[in-house]
Amino acid sequence: MANKASSGARSPLSLVVAMALCCFFYVLGAWQRSGYGKGDRIAAAVSRQTACSDGSAAAEGLSFETHHGGAAGINASTSLPFGADAAPPTFAPCAAALADHTPCHDQDRAMKFPRKNMVYRERHCPADGERLRCLVPAPPGYVTPFPWPQSRDYVPFANAPYKSLTVEKAVQNWVQYEGSVFRFPGGGTQFPQGADKYIDQLGSVVPFAGGHVRTVLDTGCGVASLGAYLDARGVIAMSFAPRDSHEAQVQFALERGVPAFIGVLGSVKLPFPPRSFDMAHCSRCLIPWGGNDGMYMMEIDRVLRPGGYWVLSGPPINWKTNHKAWERTEADLSAEQQRIEEYAAMLCWEKVTEIREIGIWRKQLDPSAACPARPPVRTCDDANPDDVWYKNMETCITPPATAGAGELQPFPARLTAVPPRISAGAVPGFMAESYEEENRRWERHVAAYKKVNYKLNSERYRNIMDMNAGVGGFAAAIFSPKSWVMNVVPTAAELSTLGVVYERGLIGMYHDWCEAFSTYPRTYDLIHANGIFTLYKDSCKMEDILLEMDRILRPEGTVIIRDDVEILLKVQRTVKGMRWKTLLANHEDSPNIPEKVLFAVKRYWTAGGEGSEEEEKTDSSSVAGKDSEE
Repeated sequence: MANKASSGARSPLSLVVAMALCCFFYVLGAWQRSGYGKGDRIAAAVSRQTACSDGSAAAEGLSFETHHGGAAGINASTSLPFGADAAPPTFAPCAAALADHTPCHDQDRAMKFPRKNMVYRERHCPADGERLRCLVPAPPGYVTPFPWPQSRDYVPFANAPYKSLTVEKAVQNWVQYEGSVFRFPGGGTQFPQGADKYIDQLGSVVPFAGGHVRTVLDTGCGVASLGAYLDARGVIAMSFAPRDSHEAQVQFALERGVPAFIGVLGSVKLPFPPRSFDMAHCSRCLIPWGGNDGMYMMEIDRVLRPGGYWVLSGPPINWKTNHKAWERTEADLSAEQQRIEEYAAMLCWEKVTEIREIGIWRKQLDPSAACPARPPVRTCDDANPDDVWYKNMETCITPPATAGAGELQPFPARLTAVPPRISAGAVPGFMAESYEEENRRWERHVAAYKKVNYKLNSERYRNIMDMNAGVGGFAAAIFSPKSWVMNVVPTAAELSTLGVVYERGLIGMYHDWCEAFSTYPRTYDLIHANGIFTLYKDSCKMEDILLEMDRILRPEGTVIIRDDVEILLKVQRTVKGMRWKTLLANHEDSPNIPEKVLFAVKRYWTAGGEGSEEEEKTDSSSVAGKDSEE
C-alpha cells in the first residue's frame, strides 16, 4: 500500500479514498467549539488543510497508519503496549477537586518536608506508584482565554476562581474581581501606580531600549505584571513564584499569557545554565538575600550574564524612610542592607544607583578583570556547569566561562546570529555551518506545519512549549511578538543546549519528562514535541508523558509531535482514550522517510460535563459554514 501511494500514479480508488477522507475530516473538525462562544474550529482547520490542500498528505499518512496498524505492518522487534487489534486504553477523568492538580507541588506532600531554606516549597514529585493516571478536568464553565494583548489585563473568573488576592492585595492593584472576569491593573507591591511607570524608572538606568536587555528573571513574581508590561518593550521575562498561601499567582500569570513556572529560590539550583539572563529582578520577593552567607546572591550571579543587572526593590532599600511602614527596626534593616552591599562587592557587582526603594547593581562586564574587593571565596567546580537539575546550591562563585562568552548582539539580531557558545565550539557537534543548517531545517518544518494548521500564523496560540528544544530552532522559526515559547531542554538530552537558547534571546528551562512540569493545568495553547518519545523510550512510560501533556494543555489546545512512525502509531492509539483527535501526516520531504508528524487537538470538556458525547453529536453544518465565512 505504501509503495503504491508513493509511486506518483493514482488509481481511481485512491482518488475516491482521498475525497472521502477530505469530507470525513471536514465533518470531524466541526465539533470544535470555543469557550467564549465563538467557533474555534482548529480541528476543522487542521483536518481540512491536510486532507484537502494537497490530498496526498492525509491520504498517505492515514493509509500508512492502516498499513502499519495491523500485525503484518508492525516490525517484529517493536512491541505495542497492547494488542494490535485491541481497543485503545481509556483514561477516566480525575475528580473535579483536582482541576488545579500540580503533582510535584502538592500542598499536602510539601508539608512533610523541612521549612529551612524553603525546601518544602521546592519540587517533590510522587513516586511512580502514586502518580495519577487520569485526565485532569477543566473547571465548570472554563472558557478560552482572551487573546493577547487583552489577556494581559483580563482573565475569565471561571478559569481560576480564586479571590484571595483581590482582598489581600487590594490596595496594591494586583488584581480586581469584576463579575465574570478578573482585571489586572498592572500594579505590584512596590509599584501600586502601575508596572509601566515602574519600568520607566528602571529604564533610566537599565537599557531596555535597543534590544540590549532581552531576557529577565523575575524572582517571586506575584502575578507577573512586570513581565506582562515588559513584553511591549521587546523584553521577555521568566517569572516564578512558589505555590503558597497566595492562591493562583503563577496560574494567573500563565492565564494572562505571561511566561512563568512554579518555583522558589530555596536549596537547589535554578533550572538554568550559567549566563542566561540580562537582568534579574526582585520586587519585595521575600528572599533573604543577606542570609546563608550570600548563597542566593551567588546563584543570581551564576545565571546573570557579564554586564547584567540586578534590581532589588523593597526592603531593605531606603530603610531610613520606610522602616516604620515595614514594621522592622532600623538596626535590623541597616544590618541587612550592609550584608547585601558586602556580598555584592564580593561578587564584583557595581552599585549603579539607588532610586527611592530601588537598588540597581551591575555585574562586572569583563570577568577576567581584577576584583580588589573580593575576599577569599571558594570557586565552584566547573566540570559541568550546566548540570544543575536537583543539584544543591553552594556558597561559591561561578568561574567565568573558558569558552563561548563572547558579546551578544542586540535583539532581534541575536535571534539569528551565530551564538557565542556555537562560534566558540562549546557545543559538541555544532559549528556555525551546522547550526545554520539546523535553523534552515526548522524553517522547513514550520513552513510545513503552517500548511496543515494555518492558525500558527495567528493570535490563536500565545503560550507555546517545545518539549525538546535543541538549539531553539522551532522557537526561532515560529517567532512572533504575539506568542512566546518555553524551550525545554530535557535532562536526558545528549547535548546541553539551553545556553544557546538564551544567547538567542529566547527563554526555557531544564526538565526531566519522567516527572511533571512545574506548572498548573491548562497553561499551554500549543505543545511541540520533537523526538521526545524516542528519547525517553527506555526511561519512563509513554502514557505518563502523554497524561502530563494533557494536564498542561488547554482545552482545544494543539499538539504537534515529530517522531518515528512506529512510535507515533502507539501515541495515536493511546491518545484516542484521552479525548484527543489526531491526524498523521508524512514528513514534508518524502513519504518514504520514517519520521512522521502527528497533529492532535484536545477536545473541550469540563468537570461539569460540558463536552459530553451528546454534545458532540449536535449538527455541525452551521459551525463549518461560519468558519468558511471568516
